[in-house]
Amino acid sequence: MRWAILDTSVYINQWEGRLGPDALLSVRRAFIVRQSSVVLSELRRGARSPEGRRLVDTLFRLAKVQWAPAPADWWEAGRVVRKVGDAQGWDRHRRQAFQNDALIALTARRHGATIVTADRSDFELLRAEVRVGVVTILG
Repeated sequence: MRWAILDTSVYINQWEGRLGPDALLSVRRAFIVRQSSVVLSELRRGARSPEGRRLVDTLFRLAKVQWAPAPADWWEAGRVVRKVGDAQGWDRHRRQAFQNDALIALTARRHGATIVTADRSDFELLRAEVRVGVVTILG
């Protein structure tokens, strides 16, 4: 069976009811899901309500295996963000926002995993640059 990392957008869309009930079930049938420490951090940063914080805390507690970027991933992310950002004409703020997606992609590549996302724009740019598999799920 193949490995996958679920992007932050998958959790947000699921929790906000924009993904159908079978969306995550089909992902879990096709992949062994591992949690990204970057995704967990993004979710925690954005959890503003008590319910949101409970969901994120529960996910963190259930995440027995977390994959984190290695030092080499951070180094490579700088190159990837610069190259893609230059090609896209992005400002400093857009590049900063893209860095986490680059770290998720590089971590997935290191583990031979596919990224599952509900927000394909950034990961489509990373698919070619990082050579990582990307699957987009829709509601």
